[in-house]
Amino acid sequence: MSNGQRVIKGRCMKLKGKIWKFGDNINTDEIIPARYLNTSDPAELAKHCMEDADPTFPQKVQNGDIIVAGSNFGCGSSREHAPIALKAAGIACVVAGSFARIFFRNAFNMGLPILECPEIGAHVAEGDVVSISLEDGTITVAKDNTVLQAQPVPDFMQALLQDGGLMHYVKKKANL
Repeated sequence: MSNGQRVIKGRCMKLKGKIWKFGDNINTDEIIPARYLNTSDPAELAKHCMEDADPTFPQKVQNGDIIVAGSNFGCGSSREHAPIALKAAGIACVVAGSFARIFFRNAFNMGLPILECPEIGAHVAEGDVVSISLEDGTITVAKDNTVLQAQPVPDFMQALLQDGGLMHYVKKKANL
């Protein structure tokens, strides 16, 4: 499986990617600064994703990369722009110790996979590669084959992710 490849088989999604590591309390202003909220264009938002946390991030991030963070990721303002920017920048998944509740909901609504795994920060460094199964919540660290257990994504949330988010899911269910 190559970097960032998504394998959809039934309801199972598997991801593999390089890690970008951030700390605790990464807020939505760091994910996408408010000065860029005059657009909802995903490509434009991607150009500024995480730049207040790491100014080099938008130039270095690659499709399929994975963010690992500490607790309370996505705290601050309630804005759908944050998961849109991450997804548009190519982030395949965010794994954090915990998420702000509104970001948690917005991420699934926008089709961005996220997992809660409080111990991941102690097992990985920036640049490491991990494989993730969204179905069972396992995270395998490539450098030493450590397997961590995150909270598995419920079936309904997996369906949201497979369909690309809540709006696409609803349109599919309504045959629109």
